Amino acid sequence: MSKPVYFKDWINGWQWGVRIALFLILLGSLMQFGMFSLTQNYMIAYLGAQPEDISFALLLCYAGIISILPVQFRFLKYFETRNYLVTNIMLAVLLNCLCLNCQDIHFFFILRFLQGILVGNTAACALILIFTRLESERAQAIGSAVFYGTILANTVLIGLVAAFVVVSADWKVAYYYLIGFQIITLLISLLALRGTSGHKPYPLYQIDWAGFILFTCTSAAFAYTMIYGSKYYWFSDTRILFSSLITFCGAVLFFYRQSIVKRPLIYIKAFKYPNFLIGLCLLAVYYGSKDSINLIYNYAGGVLKWSTIQVIALSLCNVGGIVVSLIISTRLTLAKRHSIKGFLVIGFLLMVGYNLWMCFLMTPDLSFTDLLFPVMMQGAASGFLFVPIIIFTVSSLPSETGTTGLVVAAYARFMASCNSVAGYYNLQLYFNQHFKEGFMGYLTVDNVITADRIKDFKALYAGKGFSADQASALANAALGQSLAQQTQLLTNRAVFLSIALLLFGVAMLILMIPAINKTLLHWNRRMVVPEGNL
Repeated sequence: MSKPVYFKDWINGWQWGVRIALFLILLGSLMQFGMFSLTQNYMIAYLGAQPEDISFALLLCYAGIISILPVQFRFLKYFETRNYLVTNIMLAVLLNCLCLNCQDIHFFFILRFLQGILVGNTAACALILIFTRLESERAQAIGSAVFYGTILANTVLIGLVAAFVVVSADWKVAYYYLIGFQIITLLISLLALRGTSGHKPYPLYQIDWAGFILFTCTSAAFAYTMIYGSKYYWFSDTRILFSSLITFCGAVLFFYRQSIVKRPLIYIKAFKYPNFLIGLCLLAVYYGSKDSINLIYNYAGGVLKWSTIQVIALSLCNVGGIVVSLIISTRLTLAKRHSIKGFLVIGFLLMVGYNLWMCFLMTPDLSFTDLLFPVMMQGAASGFLFVPIIIFTVSSLPSETGTTGLVVAAYARFMASCNSVAGYYNLQLYFNQHFKEGFMGYLTVDNVITADRIKDFKALYAGKGFSADQASALANAALGQSLAQQTQLLTNRAVFLSIALLLFGVAMLILMIPAINKTLLHWNRRMVVPEGNL
């Protein structure tokens, strides 16, 4: 049987044309992540929502992606690729139009989940097309580098455009640009892809829809628990108690069902392989630690009062570090000059260096160049870690497990995102309260430094024409603002230090565990008693 041909003759032999087309299609599907995260402040005002609601909506989109991921791989084996892509892109445009006119937060939640399903369908289809254009021995490394590199960088690439739009026009205009770009990808799909590729359709039967529903409910309940847990004081609130119960029962039922059905969404036996479990743990650590970059962006926008465009420019430097290190790690992986272990140690140590750098760098007055190099270092660490960890995790499983490795890795990403949102929020609450209580012990009228600071503030406002009472009130407010700023800076430094210590421990384990295993194996062999001595 001949190999399927997905692209039309006019572009099939044009390698760069195919690459650009696939990149644009992939970017078009992922744009909904970046666009939404950049307009979430405007959505809060428009929908009258709380910040937690927007975070929940963002994770619901991810829940849609991971819920449909194992199912849609079956779709790709049945439907023609062009028809499948065109249908998903048209539905994505329709959902964006509905989002523009949505004024109810609960209906918006449903739309975000459905958008996640379409994002998963389109992105996975683009990934499959990328794999078909690569040699078999290079497909895993290069395909993963392009796909996951685009995932890491899409928010910044979209933000570069969205930043100019939301500054100069209504936030809804950003959605018009998104819809316009999706229409362009629709035309690319129609012009570049064949209507019939020649692949043999795999029948759609025995799809585990019950498992899909179980996982959907479980992932949504887990996201709700992690996002709203701190707000509602965790298990003291019946809503969190109920969502936690759904999460636990849903997870148990889902894994039980996967162990008994003939064609499961994921193969449970994958969890019997130690390297696969190690890879998942490394993914969770990486995903959780990399989100500390958001502390810098929030610091630049909140404390340093940078514009959105300046923050995006800083994040572009981060993307530059990602791209350079991705190219290096991918080429070295293909050349087989370095082991995965070497990339992991280098990546985690770079992460340690970045976090320590930021721990000692945080002050109320920093320039762009001060933040440039640590942000680039974080990007370089991501490039050295992401693709090698994915390759290590997926390659740890035998071929009969199918796409289980890729799907479970996506599950790990979702769980790490939920834990990251909740973890960073609670870490900041704890450290913020700790440092604030420490400061409050010195903010007394008997403290000379406090008295001098209030006196300086009063003189400053009195010199600007305020009355004595007004100057006193403004001085107290300024002191409170200064206290909040210093508390937040110390909190960020404590978070960076905590992450650095964790990552250093992980890097040391990666270095030491192989040696420990060899030592244990050596001693076990020496302790074996020959049968002749019994």
